[in-house]
Amino acid sequence: MKGLTYAEAGVDIHQENRSIDAMKAVLTTKRKGFGAPMTEIGHYAGLLDMGSFALAMTTDGVGSKVLIANAISKWDTIGIDCIAMNVNDLYAIGAEPIAFVDYLAVEKVDPERAGQIAIGLARGAEISNMTIVGGETASLPQIIRGFDLAGTAIGVVDKDKVVTGEKIQLGDALVGVPSSGLHSNGYTLARRIIAESKYTYFDRMPGGKNTIGEELLTPTRIYPEIVKLVQECDVHGLAHITGSGLLKLRRISALGFEITDPLEPQSIFRFLQELGNVDLAEMYRTFNMGMGFVVVVAEDESQKACSIMGPGAKVIGSIVKEGIKAGRMTF
Repeated sequence: MKGLTYAEAGVDIHQENRSIDAMKAVLTTKRKGFGAPMTEIGHYAGLLDMGSFALAMTTDGVGSKVLIANAISKWDTIGIDCIAMNVNDLYAIGAEPIAFVDYLAVEKVDPERAGQIAIGLARGAEISNMTIVGGETASLPQIIRGFDLAGTAIGVVDKDKVVTGEKIQLGDALVGVPSSGLHSNGYTLARRIIAESKYTYFDRMPGGKNTIGEELLTPTRIYPEIVKLVQECDVHGLAHITGSGLLKLRRISALGFEITDPLEPQSIFRFLQELGNVDLAEMYRTFNMGMGFVVVVAEDESQKACSIMGPGAKVIGSIVKEGIKAGRMTF
């Protein structure tokens, strides 16, 4: 059986990047004076100059994970995913989230589903110590099939605590922080694997207690520990590992990342890889593979960073001259 790839399932990361580049080439207008931008388009979050501090802003959605929620009629955790995909991008630039607005686009209004979605949004806001200040629900029967959930978050950061990756240097330590599972990325491939297999979302995970659908709906981990980390350590770089997996490391430095002791992926990754006969390198180009965040610090601060980031965080490698290397794989 030929191994499945993310591109064959319908998502071509390289085409997405070319599309983003095409938009960036046109979006060049910049505000002058108070509120002027401090970063270029392309980092995890945009920064606006507020004088003594910076305002950070980002937007993201849950993606095709919502199709699994629909398939098993379980919507009470995807609000956490929506919050997480936004606030984790704020954390990746050193900012602390303060406010959020959601956007729920539906084919048909369903109060029961909306109430369940709100449960997750409220829980995500609680974990990240953030207020949901409003949002929008749009009925779009000629555009949407089912529903789509997205949002926008803002955060604040002292200018001297902004983390862009420019301080990364040779020999810095890489600290890997565990994910909770697939988070909210790679689901186009994951759904394709299940669809072409003998399994359904209602089947029990082999060797597990949850059904496959429940396992795939495990909510994205939120990383509020980053706020303390930035205050107590000299953080050189932060990477939120989402779609495109380890390739996300290229967003924060032109230097290389050598991963010699990766985190152990959860069983769901091995299950999908074996079921879809997916090449290991393709897995690391698509999924977080058990590592939702990478922290870059000086080697002498690595153990302190591990302690702050909590159970499972460990040194996984170091900064080298070029490339992204994980064992025998090069990206």
